[in-house]
Parts: sequence; C-alpha cells; structure tokens
Amino acid sequence: MTVTVFASFSPKPGKEADVEKILRTMTGPTRSELGNRVYDLYKDAQGAFHLFELYVDQSAVEAHRSTAHYKAYRAAIADLLAEPIAVKILTGLDVRSG
Repeated sequence: MTVTVFASFSPKPGKEADVEKILRTMTGPTRSELGNRVYDLYKDAQGAFHLFELYVDQSAVEAHRSTAHYKAYRAAIADLLAEPIAVKILTGLDVRSG
C-alpha cells in the first residue's frame, strides 16, 4: 500500500536559505530510491518548507530513513528550525492514481 508523507519545516529567522539548501540536497538522492514515487519540495508564503512524499510501501519509507543522505540531513537541519519537524503520515481517501 502506498505511503504518503507530508513533512513541514519552520526555519529560525535568518535560517531560511540554510534550510532550503539542506532540503534541496535531499531531492535527487531520494527520488533515486527504488521505493520512492514522489519527493516534492514546496515553500509557503510564511517561509515554511513542506515535503510531499509518496513511497510504494512502509518498507520503502524505512529504507529511506536508513540512508546516509537522510541521516545527514536530519543531523544538519535540527538546529536551524524554530520547532520540531512536523511529519504526518496520510491515508488516501479519494486520490487519483496514475
């Protein structure tokens, strides 16, 4: 079953560019993971960043979280955030597949 992840990041004032740089380093390697289907980065008008992620199953999510690039990003980003990363696992109710 597809796993949908929505993660939000609120940078400390003045750290927006640093947070964006770290998050952008994740897109290529994560999109290359066998179990990843979507890994899209967004920014809202308030300066927060959001990742929309789709994985083929929970095993793919666990594999993602065990990669060197995931561990490096988690270690680098924590001190740049005003609050902890907000991660939500979503259950699709009316989702277009394709």
